[in-house]
This record gives sequence, structure tokens and C-alpha cells, in this order.
Amino acid sequence: MVPRVITVVGPTAAGKSALSIALAHELGGEVINADSMQLYRGMDIGTAKLTPAEREGVPHHLLDIWDVTVPAAVAEYQGLARAAIDDILARGRVPLLVGGSGLYIRAVLEEFEFPGTDPDVRARLEAELAANGPAPLFERLKHWDPAAAANILPSNGRRIVRALEVIELTGKPFTATLPRLTPHYRSMQIGVDRDTGELDERIAVRVDAMWAAGLVEEVRGLLPAGLREGRTASRALGYQQALAQIDGEISDEEARADTVRGTRRFVRRQRSWFKRDPAIHWLDGASDTLVADALAVTR
Repeated sequence: MVPRVITVVGPTAAGKSALSIALAHELGGEVINADSMQLYRGMDIGTAKLTPAEREGVPHHLLDIWDVTVPAAVAEYQGLARAAIDDILARGRVPLLVGGSGLYIRAVLEEFEFPGTDPDVRARLEAELAANGPAPLFERLKHWDPAAAANILPSNGRRIVRALEVIELTGKPFTATLPRLTPHYRSMQIGVDRDTGELDERIAVRVDAMWAAGLVEEVRGLLPAGLREGRTASRALGYQQALAQIDGEISDEEARADTVRGTRRFVRRQRSWFKRDPAIHWLDGASDTLVADALAVTR
């Protein structure tokens, strides 16, 4: 008997997508996207979104659901993902929750209630962000909640603002508001990772391939749709750098190099998040027996 929900998690460029396609074929599965940036319409090249041909006929859910102007919302994603999982289960198929956005995955798998929000507090923090950038707010977060700061990119102003808002509203560290591990679904979690040197090289190759495939042109095409105004989408790795390149602030070479550096930093945070979960069964993404090893875990 396969678990009710199978997750395929791990850092960027480790090989999650390829494994998920293989597992879907073997298990009669369907993929639910758990990469927060692949939720955006038109953001294809820079998010390494599989093309329809690369999906090999495997149904994929929760791709291309938000305009680039929509701020990411974990609570909304939670409801959409659970609805997709319940539908897949009702049809006798196997849900495969696949991606590297750890908070999104945790929100789906566990009993996860989100702290409230206050428009006035949020507006004040966002005004600070607009006036001074994320750095001063990030320093405040490091002082109030070092554990939260360790798992948020210093450039991710939206998440920094949210963490500070929760701290102000609850009087507790942001991490203290995260729930205990109470499962919402019975699940089996598979983690895919690689040697750091190999993964660093794969990231560099992937970034060069994105630029060669037309990432800058993709970003230009998203400008009329409001990419610059998108608080989440405009800060995505690769898209932020391509915007700076279009604006003449950095060169093509600098944009690529900054994307590689940013992605490698992001990988360290992904690892830090996922390695804390003892329920994840880690596999070597470079192994010739990866698919067989993953199937063995599910049985």
C-alpha cells in the first residue's frame, strides 16, 4: 500500500522533477506543484517549470494559477493544494507533492493555522520596506527571532515583513507561532539532494541555460503584465537580476553570476529547513538507482 500522499522535496536543481515524473508513471500518480514561484503564470524559464512535453502526460496541478502582481499567500495555497490532493485521492490516484518551498509543503501536510494579520501594522512595515529596503527590517528580525531570520533570505522583504508583523501581533517569536507536527495527511516524504560541489555546478549550468533559453526576453514580456509591481514575483531569483539587467544596472555576466550566488545561498536555506524534519528519507539524486530507491521507500 502506498502512502496517501508522497512528497518529493529538497534543494533547487537536485533532481526532484525528474524523479516525480518517474514515480508518477510507476505509482499512477499526479503531481501537485509545491514550488512557490511556479505558481505564477508566465514565469516558466526562470523557475525551471517543466514544459507539457517534459511532463510526459503526467497531470500537474497548481501551475500558473496567479498573475505576477499577486503576492504569494501560503494560506491560499494550502486550501488549493488540499483540494487537489483530495480530488486525486477520490479518483484512486496517488498525490505527489513536489517542490522546494518548505513552508508550503508543511502547511499542506500538517494541521497548520495561520496567525492573523493587521492592515495597519502591515502597512507601516511595508512603508518602512519601501523607504529603506529590507536590510534594516532584517536586522530587526535577527534581533527578535534569529531562528526565523536564518530561514528567510535577507532580500525577501515580503517574508521579513510578515515575520515582524506576527511577532508584533502575538508578542512571540515568529517561529513560536508555527504549529507542532500534527499530520493532516498520512504521508511519505522523500528528499533528493546531491554533493554540494556537484549541486553548485548544476546551478551554474542551469542559470546559463536559462539565459540562453531567453529568460531576459521572458521578463520583458512580463513587464506589461505588472511584473515590476509584483511584490513576490519581481523578487524571484533570476527575475530580479534580469530586471536589473534590463534597466542597465548590471551587465549580462553580472546578472548571471548574481543569480548563481543567490541560488546557492537559497539552497543552503532549503537544506536547513528540510534537514530539521526527521520524517524525510534522503536519497542521492546522482544515484543510478534513484527511482528504485524511491519506490522502495514508498512500499
